[in-house]
Amino acid sequence: MKIVFAADPFALSLRKAIVEHLKKAGHEVIDYGASEENTEIQYYESCVKACEALQRGEGERGILLCGTGMGMNVIANRFAGIRAGVVESVFAAKMCRAINDANVLCLGAMIWGDWMACEAVDVFLNTKLGDGLEDLKSFLEQAADTVSKIKP
Repeated sequence: MKIVFAADPFALSLRKAIVEHLKKAGHEVIDYGASEENTEIQYYESCVKACEALQRGEGERGILLCGTGMGMNVIANRFAGIRAGVVESVFAAKMCRAINDANVLCLGAMIWGDWMACEAVDVFLNTKLGDGLEDLKSFLEQAADTVSKIKP
């Protein structure tokens, strides 16, 4: 899977762990964020670049990292077609996909350890709308379709 990715300077350690994990699993990572070589790019810059790339269809899903995940989440959800979820547990990473069909995962480096963040990423990438909620699948599909048509 092609993953659009961005991290800010606060999340470089978590960035390294997740990018290595994704590549080891065979995913292609398209990185628009800060790196050890470029620590100047801030969350509000890298998030915009990553979301624009998703809108252009450069990736299937997005992963955004900052200190808490909240800053990336606030910006990402301003973009049409982006359904970002900031999560603080593996369970929430699953549910943001299963219930809300989120296409962007936002994580906070101040909150997550490397191993658990990689678990959350795996769950996010491998969960489909309605997974584990088969009794609600029809409603969830209808709700996702309705929400996608809301134009603020």
